[in-house]
Amino acid sequence: MSRLVEILVFPDFQLLDAAGPATTFEVANREKPPSAYRLRFISRTGGPVTSSSGLQIITEPFADGPVDTLIVAGGWGTRPSALCPETLSCIRTTSSRARRVASVCSGAFILAAAGLLDGCQVTTHWARAAELAREYAQIRVEPDRIFIQDGKIWSSAGITAGIDLALAMVAEDLGENVAKRAAQQMVVYYRRPGGQSQFSALMDTDRPGSRFSSLLAWTRERLGERLSVEKLAERVAMSTRHFARAFTLETGMTPAKAIERLRLEVARERVESGVEPIEQVAMHTGFRDPERMRRAFIRAFGQPPQSLRRTALLTRARTLEAL
Repeated sequence: MSRLVEILVFPDFQLLDAAGPATTFEVANREKPPSAYRLRFISRTGGPVTSSSGLQIITEPFADGPVDTLIVAGGWGTRPSALCPETLSCIRTTSSRARRVASVCSGAFILAAAGLLDGCQVTTHWARAAELAREYAQIRVEPDRIFIQDGKIWSSAGITAGIDLALAMVAEDLGENVAKRAAQQMVVYYRRPGGQSQFSALMDTDRPGSRFSSLLAWTRERLGERLSVEKLAERVAMSTRHFARAFTLETGMTPAKAIERLRLEVARERVESGVEPIEQVAMHTGFRDPERMRRAFIRAFGQPPQSLRRTALLTRARTLEAL
């Protein structure tokens, strides 16, 4: 018997948030004939819905009836959709009939607005994880996970992580071998190693052509030193006041904030490698005090260094098991 998978979209949704899971289930159907899944795109109005890229998907309107899996896409349009009473009502009604409910990327904000994530452990795109945690204090947000299953609620990180989530669903439904073959056909990881942090830019302030690129490269090699604004200004032969103003204007953050962010990114890589003691990482990346580094990690990532290390080691162990 085919499982009905409904993928909810809305104006300005992210195309790959919807197409990635849909393609995964399509390929799984070819690996496990007869078709194990039926796919249906749904929206509030039905008909063509335009994605943020300008491409459209033909959808059916919200309807009653049995459904196995509801997946809510993300994208720029999540904010107005999270304020739409009709959309939220449909999600609540459908979720009561569905075996499982999932979000891809910022689709988590829509599920949260519908009240479906209260008390759940969830993830979303790394760039919006802190925002989700602030707006919905009753949700336990894990910013570095590729996807999470908490009971019937599933959630995934940004965009392509919807494929990881769908593969995990296929494995649950049809077995590991079918999911692995589907991943091979799609030329993607069956179980992607590492967390989201590997995909965030080390420093998105370091843009091509930036007059501070060489300075940022210089600081990367000296994170263990005291990098005051005065020292940075001297390095680029500018007055302290002029440097601070110019740097903030070009990068969108103060020099002190940029240095802290760079330290956080490098410290996180070293923490997740599992090789160095936490105290040594704090010293070599300029935090010096492990407690100071712990507080910075919680502010930036929502977790202390020890938790991130445990998650990274567990993910690597699972990846090795799957090989």
